[in-house]
Amino acid sequence: MSSTLYIGQVAHARRQPVEYRFAYRTLSIKVDLDCITEETQKLRWLSLNRFNLVSLNYKDHGPRDGTPWRQWVDNFLGLYGIARPARVELICYPRILGYSFNPLSMWYAYNAENQLVAIIAEVSNTFGQWHHYVLKLSASNLNSFQAEAEKVFHVSPFIEMDARYHFRFGLPLDKVFTSIRETRQDVEFFTASEAGRVLDLTDRHLLKQVGFAPLSMLKVIALIHWWALKIVLKGGRFHRTPKHLESIQYSHSEMESC
Repeated sequence: MSSTLYIGQVAHARRQPVEYRFAYRTLSIKVDLDCITEETQKLRWLSLNRFNLVSLNYKDHGPRDGTPWRQWVDNFLGLYGIARPARVELICYPRILGYSFNPLSMWYAYNAENQLVAIIAEVSNTFGQWHHYVLKLSASNLNSFQAEAEKVFHVSPFIEMDARYHFRFGLPLDKVFTSIRETRQDVEFFTASEAGRVLDLTDRHLLKQVGFAPLSMLKVIALIHWWALKIVLKGGRFHRTPKHLESIQYSHSEMESC
């Protein structure tokens, strides 16, 4: 299989205005967009665009309108002057028994020489909105990349828009790593990271690893709302979605390579 599983952990830490830290296990799939249709046909417990114990659906990522991912990403990267990549991978949380929540999904595009030419960070909030932060790269053989971007997408109602993201991406091979630091006036106040190790995409591994996944996803939602409540009780300020973003379900912008 060209596609693989990643078993890992996500960690969140906040310093202002209320300090907290938590972590949870994750089950991700690295999807080879050109192979996943054939690969799911060989697996009993993973399906594409239909219900199964574990499934992937075109409506969960990219334009979220059912457009095949490969078709969408080729056209989307063209908007940024990037030629059709030879290969594209998507790392995301799959649906477990029809349910998933993806705060962050990652797209990696490669040229014919297997060099990385673009990264797309797909950020989602709990209000049904999403945003793509796009990093254009000169064909590169590096194993890690850093980038920055102004915050233009409303995520947490307890974090203001006046902030800047600092991204660090590891090339998804035997291991995967992504971190995001959020700063205001060069002072870091929030960090999130995900690290994982690879497993072959097999029915045996799906059955073995999927057991914790529903509880893990419920834990994520529970922790988000639990800490939201604690922030309110401790006097944290609630920030509504800015007026100019309320009617915008989807948007995209470019990162700056560091």
